Amino acid sequence: MSRIGRKPVPLPEGVTAQIDGHRVTIKGPKGEMSRTLHGEMAITLEDNTVVVKRPSDEPRHKALHGLTRTLVANMVEGVTKGFSKSLEMQGVGYKAEPKPFGVQLVVGFSHPVPYHAPQGIKISMDNNVLVKIEGIDKELVGQVAAEIRNVRPPEPYKGKGIRYQGEQVRRKAGKTAQAAK
Repeated sequence: MSRIGRKPVPLPEGVTAQIDGHRVTIKGPKGEMSRTLHGEMAITLEDNTVVVKRPSDEPRHKALHGLTRTLVANMVEGVTKGFSKSLEMQGVGYKAEPKPFGVQLVVGFSHPVPYHAPQGIKISMDNNVLVKIEGIDKELVGQVAAEIRNVRPPEPYKGKGIRYQGEQVRRKAGKTAQAAK
């Protein structure tokens, strides 16, 4: 049984929470996030902490309890510290160029691939092969990173492609030449 849902979410200094029914709005130094949470969970604000309570001990309610508490905790962390993911490009001539709309990827196709960043996401480059994605919404940062990686995922033979920083790609052995018969 998960006990995550029982832990209250503390609000750091400079962060405020507003609860309107099942809509939670968190404001902090990095911005403001708002989300409608599941209707069966009771969300309250007590002594500068957000507390989530479940109506019963059904397995479904237990799962929703932990999920709801984690979503609120991610909102608080997002408006205080923010989230980031890094991607690295491997391959001859592979690079990323910053553009006003987001990023333009050159990854071995006959044309450059533009990626339009959604609102609230900041994409920066480090020496054209490291792409850093930053934002206050954990889900959105992960989604953008996954979409950029999906443009050219790493292939198993040479390892060329776009991968998460530190990701290990399983390599396959190529075909070997057969001896003459």
